[in-house]
Amino acid sequence: MSDSTATTIDTADSLLRAERVSKLYTDGQVHALREVSIEIARGEYIAVMGPSGSGKSTLLNVLGALDRPTEGEVYFEGQPLSAVKSLDRYRSEKLGFVFQSFHLLSVLTAVENVQIPMFETDLSAGGRVKKARELLETVGMAHRAAHQPKQLSVGERQRVALARALANDPQLLLADEPTGNLDSVSAAGIMDLFDRLHHDRGVTIVMVTHDAELAGRTGRTIHMQDGRVVA
Repeated sequence: MSDSTATTIDTADSLLRAERVSKLYTDGQVHALREVSIEIARGEYIAVMGPSGSGKSTLLNVLGALDRPTEGEVYFEGQPLSAVKSLDRYRSEKLGFVFQSFHLLSVLTAVENVQIPMFETDLSAGGRVKKARELLETVGMAHRAAHQPKQLSVGERQRVALARALANDPQLLLADEPTGNLDSVSAAGIMDLFDRLHHDRGVTIVMVTHDAELAGRTGRTIHMQDGRVVA
């Protein structure tokens, strides 16, 4: 199998495409990605699996424009990200991110944390609060809106983080081990929410996970090893 192994889809409605993407970290001469080519259709639900150091998180960061590839190109709706003038605006308008470590601001309440991505929009203060409360309702956290992260369980913090990721109605949700810090019950609850977002809202989801059972809930799994897509 060649270095440019491609995972493709038979659809004209491509949302995200990576073409021969490589990532070299020169400080350690680490090839995190090696000529990866994948295509993701609008509305797909995809898991990315592989051993530690296989390039899963690096791929997610490159797809989400949190990191730039050393070689190759990433396209969103046919537009190369290298030509996007403001990647910050692209991320805030098009993408939602869910990380294993939540990244909630400790001094803010749940409803305030969810509003953070909305401050660059035209929503009024009242509109932001209304939408944040609706999103907390969606993830089953309306009753905890006034609580700070330290007053929430680990599973509850991840639900708030998910609500925040949905604040700007993203077309694509990127999740890096979203259940990694959760117990089995909380993890199942988060996955149920992902299922609902995919089926009810049509959100495109790409999720890095080490759990084959969770990956089995998605529509397609991309397997990585040594920076390459292998299956």
